[in-house]
Amino acid sequence: MKRFSLSLFVLLIFSSTAVLAFQRTIPEDEAVTTTHEVTIKNKRVPYKATTGTQPVWNDDGKAIAAVHYTYYERTDVKDNRRRPLMISFNGGPGSASVWMHLAYTGPKVLRIDDEGFPIQPYGVKDNPHSVLDVADIVFVNPVNTGYSRIIDEEADRKQFFGVNQDITYLAEWINTFVTRVNRWRSPKYLIGESYGTTRVSGLALALQNRQWMYLNGVILVSPTELGIHTAQRRREGPLGASLRLPYFTAAAWYHKKLPSDLQSKDLLDVLPMAEDYALNELMPVLAKGGFISDGEREQAAEQMARFSGISKKAILQYNLDVPTAFFWKELLRDEGHTIGRLDSRYKGLDKTDSGDSPDFNSELTSWLHSFTPAINHYFANYLNYKTDIKYNMFGPVGPWDRSGNNTGENLRQAMAQNPFLHTMIQSGYYDGATKYFDAKYTMWQIDPGGKMRDRFSFKGYRSGHMMYLRAEDLKNANDDVREFIQKTIPEEGTPAKY
Repeated sequence: MKRFSLSLFVLLIFSSTAVLAFQRTIPEDEAVTTTHEVTIKNKRVPYKATTGTQPVWNDDGKAIAAVHYTYYERTDVKDNRRRPLMISFNGGPGSASVWMHLAYTGPKVLRIDDEGFPIQPYGVKDNPHSVLDVADIVFVNPVNTGYSRIIDEEADRKQFFGVNQDITYLAEWINTFVTRVNRWRSPKYLIGESYGTTRVSGLALALQNRQWMYLNGVILVSPTELGIHTAQRRREGPLGASLRLPYFTAAAWYHKKLPSDLQSKDLLDVLPMAEDYALNELMPVLAKGGFISDGEREQAAEQMARFSGISKKAILQYNLDVPTAFFWKELLRDEGHTIGRLDSRYKGLDKTDSGDSPDFNSELTSWLHSFTPAINHYFANYLNYKTDIKYNMFGPVGPWDRSGNNTGENLRQAMAQNPFLHTMIQSGYYDGATKYFDAKYTMWQIDPGGKMRDRFSFKGYRSGHMMYLRAEDLKNANDDVREFIQKTIPEEGTPAKY
């Protein structure tokens, strides 16, 4: 009996030790560097890729989280004083940096067809349009996205998962990163997509006021409704209904659902007509609510039907305020298809043709189809980064604290205080989630006095939320980023003053 008890004790000790030894964790501070080259605009660009983790510390200097990043640095540059550094984030919140990393600005992109649809075998290929020729790039995964994780079991999750919490710890993380890679003298840019635009708008001021780090540019890709003030942030009622109409026009034009006189025109000729009607005629009508005349209501419904491709009857049933979810279901209902939320070029199949919203997001399932195998293969086989940690395409970051969102105002303040700082917005016309006309409206409202209008620019593309998945727009969008960077680096010796 004693022998059995001793054996059992030894077995238990060994088992617990084995569990600890093989616990699935990620190191708080490590890096792997590999060397590569890519041809961009017909020129060879040698570079090194460093991927790994850098800690987030608490006030006592204890590592509480490991943030995973991938840093691409061109290696034939002798002096990086004027070599830009671009810091890239995706959105969610809770989304990894995989999307822009493996499909937009980085040196490798997905193997997909020219319109962005998955093909097999999965994988990556060289990106001949990458902006690595003009800027070094670091792709950052916020806590619990990608390979990033909380590593201190006693750490309070709330310090990571909120608009301002996210900005606070990432600003500190960026300071450490820039110091480690010796890039304080370099011109610096932030680029964010979707919720990442909220993140980088807030970071622009946080970096400036708390880290004393001044930027040259902020790039907002498919921007969300940035916090400006409450009335402007809530795109509801007459404002929301009016702003979404030009997106309806774009999606209907793509699927050939507009009247023949509009359908025969180019998209960029039709959209200004829809925008003009939405701002100057539809919004005043909607503002009157139930007190408009029957004639005004009928005329508005007819014009909305003309610019949206859905029936006048359906529009009247929604009192002229047509939800986007209904539009995704309704536009191709007679053909047995739905259209995508983030990119309305994509079609879906629902269980039934009835209903007021699609069963699933057809574009997102298509994207995950190609991105997930590619990113997992890429890290292990190209960057030599091997781990048993799961790559979170979307990680657990809830509940997300959205209180105190003043990120649009943060961006305005950062630009007002820094004459070098410029902002560019990039949007896809077929994006039904972060609509291009909403993005224009946000740009107009950030600086209502118009004193900085020459430092804002807008670029639109014939695709959706991830406009870069379409081959033509991969080139165009990168060219726009490249031009933006080159234009916003002042000549040596230029003072930052008004």
